[in-house]
Amino acid sequence: MNVLVTGSNGQLGKELRSLDGKYKHIRLYFTDIMELDICNYEQLESFLKERKINSVINCAAFTSVENAEINSKKANKINFDGVVNIVNALNKLGGKLIHISTDYVFDGKNHIPYSEEDNTNPVGVYGKSKRMGELAIIDSGIDGIIIRTSWLYSAYGRNFVKTMLELGSKNNSIDVVYDQTGTPTYARDLAITCLKILSQTMNKNIKKNGYLYHYSNEGVASWYDLAHSTFEISGLNCKIKPVCTKDFPTLAKRPEYSVLNKSKIKSDFNIEIPHWRDSLIDCIKEIKINT
Repeated sequence: MNVLVTGSNGQLGKELRSLDGKYKHIRLYFTDIMELDICNYEQLESFLKERKINSVINCAAFTSVENAEINSKKANKINFDGVVNIVNALNKLGGKLIHISTDYVFDGKNHIPYSEEDNTNPVGVYGKSKRMGELAIIDSGIDGIIIRTSWLYSAYGRNFVKTMLELGSKNNSIDVVYDQTGTPTYARDLAITCLKILSQTMNKNIKKNGYLYHYSNEGVASWYDLAHSTFEISGLNCKIKPVCTKDFPTLAKRPEYSVLNKSKIKSDFNIEIPHWRDSLIDCIKEIKINT
């Protein structure tokens, strides 16, 4: 199986790089915008043809929630137009798709974990652009799935955990929001899940039970909880003051509650998901190794 990983310089893409060669019969091709622009259809189709790509893990996305409010045109181009190009190319040439989406397609008004059947209602440009990408896949009839995830972090790039480690090492105390609730996701766990799903469906349709699946680590946390555990695990002596979202005004509105129900992906693909704190321990160990 020849698998194209787009957006491979992002957190999930780099975690997939770290797993290269560990799954028999899967050959991974890694690209980012410098090697392959998914918004350029001719370039994309040519790449898929030349390398006989038969599966795509689409990690390419405009993920800056704040900047999406300022530059909606670019967000829509990457998160929608680029997805349409991938869909059209795979429909023409054949192949499977795993597309990564987000909890931001929901408005955060739920008080129980969101299932794949719950209505979407994105409240910002980023969430709306990602939902448009989802619909492009759903309407296409392609052999693919959409995996929504939340609060992604890893040893690579910029993310909340690494920011907390940096701030905690330089300050005696920091303020962290406590009234937004979700579940952190270690990008390595999600990367492993993507490759397991491809391995299981190598000679069959990847779409088993509709297009939509949810994946995050198990458990529930606030940003305050995640920061507190990060300091505790890493041994940083930094006090955290819990504050309200209203004390941190931003251009983009964040979902107040975005816990995802993972029962469908666990059942359909026999996936075991670690608790978020266990995965946080693993990630912090990895960060320390790399620094």
